[in-house]
Amino acid sequence: MTVETAADRHNITIASIHGKAPRIHSSAFIAPGCRIIGDVEIGPDASVWYNCVIRADVHRIVIGARTNIQDGTVVHCDSPKPSRPEGYATIIGEDVLIGHMAMLHGCTLEDRAFVGLGAIVMDGSHIESDGMLAAGSQLTGKRIASRQLWMGRPAKYVRDLDDAAVAANQAGVRGYVINAGLHAEALGLKG
Repeated sequence: MTVETAADRHNITIASIHGKAPRIHSSAFIAPGCRIIGDVEIGPDASVWYNCVIRADVHRIVIGARTNIQDGTVVHCDSPKPSRPEGYATIIGEDVLIGHMAMLHGCTLEDRAFVGLGAIVMDGSHIESDGMLAAGSQLTGKRIASRQLWMGRPAKYVRDLDDAAVAANQAGVRGYVINAGLHAEALGLKG
């Protein structure tokens, strides 16, 4: 007899590859349609929203506590190469906001970073705490300093963020933690 799980009922794929399996905290919300593969770690109260792909088949991916990966986002990493033997893991800190349809590849986002809708963060890029990449922007191998806003393709520094902007981003994080709980309950994913 086969026992159907909540993940099966909701078309969620959580799979091992190369002997490495995702490690997902029991309080994290994983929405229907998500694909989470390989050496992935997802922290407490994090949320991965509808139809995201998190694929750690060539390096590791870490997603910190209370971080949200919004609908349709792709998170990958970069394999080791002769020119860069260590490759690029994708490391995402705690309390990070990642907008819908973003693409993150081999980058580092420190605690409380913000990546806007449809933005692309490429290999070797780094967004420091409370740094922000605007919607639709592309960051390629650059570093956004703490409390800076960058935008454009390629992204360039625009201005520093004031206290109100930083507080608004953190209110968004708290809202996503609450909303994830409501979605989990509505979908029967919460015990």
